[in-house]
Amino acid sequence: MCTVSFIRRDEGCFITSNRDEHISRPLAHRPEEETLGGIKVLFPKDPRAGGTWFALNELGAVAVLLNGAFVNHKRQLPYAKSRGLILLEVISSRQPGKMLQEMNLEQIEPFTLVLFEDEKLLEFRWDGEVKHVKPLNSEQDYIWSSVTLYDADAIHQRNTLFNRFIEGTREISAQKIVDFHSNNHSDYENGFIIDRTTGLKTFSVTQVVLNSDNNKMRHFDLLNDQAYHVAFSPKQLTPIK
Repeated sequence: MCTVSFIRRDEGCFITSNRDEHISRPLAHRPEEETLGGIKVLFPKDPRAGGTWFALNELGAVAVLLNGAFVNHKRQLPYAKSRGLILLEVISSRQPGKMLQEMNLEQIEPFTLVLFEDEKLLEFRWDGEVKHVKPLNSEQDYIWSSVTLYDADAIHQRNTLFNRFIEGTREISAQKIVDFHSNNHSDYENGFIIDRTTGLKTFSVTQVVLNSDNNKMRHFDLLNDQAYHVAFSPKQLTPIK
């Protein structure tokens, strides 16, 4: 929920996320399928609030969460609901983008949500007062870093590393992207794998691979050195008129 990349190639889409948390927070459960609102959703569950930062539904839509919107905000507790539960409400809808833009976010902590739905890529930011909706070109490559953990200089450096990876990698694959996300790049404070003296660590790397035949979620638990791979074939439903 603190680093997200979107990469599109002929063989499909790769959406990858690093989850950075304090060591006091419990580990997420392995990715499992649940039926929410009549829609099957695959996601790793956060045991604290029951939400998630990364989910894929049976229609092939993917939603990924980052903490914060544009700047590192000051928390104003209590909040009405966790952002991870908001993500599940969105991804369990047949029209996630429409629901996201219409739902009431009053008393919800600021967040950024990357949504890929029906071949369309959307960047949505909630700053605590206003919704900011930005359609993106799904044929391009993108990276996001959470503003609650990384300042402007760190984000710029991470963007530079990402661009070097894209430009310097002859044939980009799912595994090469995971390897890039799993590298601290000699910087345990602001690299892609962090291990800060404050107790903040990178817990996991999660990736969804989307193609016309089969969708797959790969989840790498870095603290326990375990990997989970779950296939999730897309389902076609009758379009809403």
